[in-house]
Amino acid sequence: MNIYEIVHHSHLFKQIGAQELPQLLGCLKSRTSNFPKDYTIIDEGDFTDEMGIVLQGSVNIVRHDFWGNRTVVTNIGVGDTFAETVAFTQSPSEVAAITSQPTTILFLNINKIVTTCSMNCVYHHMLIENLVRLLSHKNLELMKKINHITKRNTREKLLSYLSAESKRQGNKKTFTIPFDRQHLADYLCVERSAMSSELSKMRSEGLVDYHKSTFTLLEEN
Repeated sequence: MNIYEIVHHSHLFKQIGAQELPQLLGCLKSRTSNFPKDYTIIDEGDFTDEMGIVLQGSVNIVRHDFWGNRTVVTNIGVGDTFAETVAFTQSPSEVAAITSQPTTILFLNINKIVTTCSMNCVYHHMLIENLVRLLSHKNLELMKKINHITKRNTREKLLSYLSAESKRQGNKKTFTIPFDRQHLADYLCVERSAMSSELSKMRSEGLVDYHKSTFTLLEEN
C-alpha cells in the first residue's frame, strides 16, 4: 500500500504535487490507524476534529432510528473521505462510520486544513478550495441516493441504483458494487427478503445476472 499515491489521487489533494505530500501531511498532523471489520470508528453523537481518508478497506456510513433500524447512507472506499462535515462544524455526528472489512484510515486534523500554517504554506489555500468542492460533490451523491430511494417500488430502486453504478464505473455492463445483500437493502431502504426475491425475478426475466456483489446488466428481450 503506497500511502502517498492513494492520498495524491484523493479529491482533497487535487492539483497538489506528490513531492509536497510528506511535508504537507506532517503539517496537517496526520496519523494512520488500522481497524478490524465491523469496528465503529465514529458513533452517532460523537464529536471529532479529524476527517478520514480510507487507505485500505472500506467504511459504511450508517444511521439508526429510535427502534434500531439501520440505513446505510453510503459506502466510503479507498481514497474517499468521511467525517469532514462533523469535524468542520464541531457538531455531534448524526451517523456512524463502521468498517465493512479490515480497514486502514489516514486521519487529518480539520483545523490544520482550514487554517493557514505558520510556514505560510501555499497549499493550504488549495486544500480549502478542494474541501469545498469535496463537500459539494458529496451533496450531489446524496441527491443521487434520494433519487434511488424515492422510486415507487423495490424493482425501480434496484434498477435505478444498478444503472447509476454502471454509469459511475464507465458504463460497464459487468461491475462490482461495494455492498453485500444486507447492506444493499439497507442502502435502498427495502427489506432484504423482498429485495432478494425481486432480484431473482429480474434474473429470470433476463434483466440482470449476478454473483454475490458482481452484477451484469442485460439487454431487455
